[in-house]
Amino acid sequence: MKTLGATVAGLDSARFVNRIAELGQLDRLLDAGPRVMLVHGPGGVGKSTLMRELARRGVERGFSVRWVEGRELPPGPDALEDALAGVRNEQRPLIVIDTYERIGALGGYLRKALLPALRPDARVVIAGRTAPGSEWREGGWDNVVEELRVEGLSDEHALEVLARHGLQSDATAHSIVRRAQGSPLALTLAADAERRGQGWRGDGESPDVVRAIVAQLADPELEPEHASTLWIAATARITTLDLLAAALPDADAREELRWLASRTFAERLGGGVALHDLVAGALRDELSRQDPLGERELRRRICDHLYERASRGETLLAIDLAHLTRSPAVRWGFAWQPRARFRLDELRAGDREQIHARLAGTWHEPLLEGTDRFIEEAPEHVMCVRDAHDRLRGYTIALTPPDAPAFSAEDPLLGARLEHARRLPDPGQAVLWRDVIDLGAQPDPDVISMLGMAGVVLRASHGNPRYAYLPINPKLPGALEFSRALGARHVEALDAAVGKVRIECHVVDYGAGGVLGAQRDLIYRELGLAPPENEDRRGSLTAAVRHALRNLDRPHALADSELATGDTLDARASSVRVLIEEAAERAFAPGAGEQLTRQALIVGYLDPAPSHELAAEQLSLSRSAYFRRLQRATERIANYLAAERSP
Repeated sequence: MKTLGATVAGLDSARFVNRIAELGQLDRLLDAGPRVMLVHGPGGVGKSTLMRELARRGVERGFSVRWVEGRELPPGPDALEDALAGVRNEQRPLIVIDTYERIGALGGYLRKALLPALRPDARVVIAGRTAPGSEWREGGWDNVVEELRVEGLSDEHALEVLARHGLQSDATAHSIVRRAQGSPLALTLAADAERRGQGWRGDGESPDVVRAIVAQLADPELEPEHASTLWIAATARITTLDLLAAALPDADAREELRWLASRTFAERLGGGVALHDLVAGALRDELSRQDPLGERELRRRICDHLYERASRGETLLAIDLAHLTRSPAVRWGFAWQPRARFRLDELRAGDREQIHARLAGTWHEPLLEGTDRFIEEAPEHVMCVRDAHDRLRGYTIALTPPDAPAFSAEDPLLGARLEHARRLPDPGQAVLWRDVIDLGAQPDPDVISMLGMAGVVLRASHGNPRYAYLPINPKLPGALEFSRALGARHVEALDAAVGKVRIECHVVDYGAGGVLGAQRDLIYRELGLAPPENEDRRGSLTAAVRHALRNLDRPHALADSELATGDTLDARASSVRVLIEEAAERAFAPGAGEQLTRQALIVGYLDPAPSHELAAEQLSLSRSAYFRRLQRATERIANYLAAERSP
């Protein structure tokens, strides 16, 4: 049976219109031209289609194609490393980074770390909406980089597009070409409408031709049997087979996904199908206008499905849940969207000096001694934000009680808060921020929101923490609104005076569903619905797994584990080892990033290197990246065991 991927690829190839000049420049890249091509042009002009044709040609010429989709990539420091794991050792790699405008802040990392480390026969193509900045023409990059601007199609090629969609060169076709203004997206949308026999209503007055055509596509009378699938695809970030099956239980999910994938305004993304951004946005507007109750119900179904998957361990689906929320107050301190401008990164040489220089004379200066200690002794708890020019823009220090270094008990901000968190039923479900510092001359909410996300997703060993200890400066615009939006409680006994500034401690209890459940509840409230009851599936499993991993060579400690079964000490200890080893075999996906995380588990605990430092060196990881992998591996094991225990 023909796969969905083969179906989409076949349709895409058949509909591609030869852009002779553009392909000639890209062919030169594949043959012996520049090593890096920067492709740019407005939305809907056909950049992604051109990139897919390039990838097909690359395969024919013996390149190993590595495709990175900017819409899929989270802003974490390991995201691009995971997506391109092993590429430095590949023969003739062709790296294609599409929708680059979503991850533009990675530009500095690409220029300074990734691209210089590639083999001489590697080729890189980066496609986005905006023209490349001047930094791509400095420091020698002008010798290896070439720019390609993708313009709208000529009238001749526009008519060819319509012909491939079954429209002959008549008055209607010429009318469509005039209105589409060279946009392949507008041409294909109009061709679809005309081919279905509905006729293209091209005489409207809207200056936005894409939105005008989408309004017609959104007409409930057009293919009503697929209307719900189209609405779901417009609302969700990615539409998968599982999502369609959950949201449309009476439909044939496989057939609906095939129908969706065959649309000219859809493309494969992250194991599913996504609509073109311009189409999705216009369709969402139409859905809200035409059927607000229907929009509410579909958003609820999508939310329930994503939450169910996320609560079983796919915690990065927090991105997809965030896509559904509309609350600006929550996005102030918890969002992925700023990744176009900023990215998360580890500490580097010289960062400490920059932090001191920018905070000298500020209210935060008295805390720098403690900041230095984290930088020097526990850098795995420090995360930075950098901009597209690779400049340091902010940093955070975040941790959980089980992983807190001993010296943090003496810290003026963390000491009392750690003691308070350790009295919780499961301290491993708490994440505490010491610092959330924007180093810019003017506060930027996008920096704060990314640092907040870093604490929850990258520093929470539980993976889906239930409690958050927020350092709130009430004078910082947006801080109190963010706290109120999360339902935080101000615990005055944990406030700390820093010079003339009082840093309040606001504690959030997200409930049994953790931060993921809180995201779901927020969406429910936005929809005017009562949130369902949460169920904590994992309980203290993460703490038990962590304890077992650290004591694999201590039978008495293993025998006392809540994971143990059996009657004798040896039997109970052995049962834990078997359980952990089995989970280590089955809990990780086959991707290179997942397998690197599994290797960190092996050299860290199962077949340990002489020290964690040597283990990190063996894996070619920094200390911070290595410890993040260990935290992630512990979470994977707990997720697997929780799923096995679920009824």
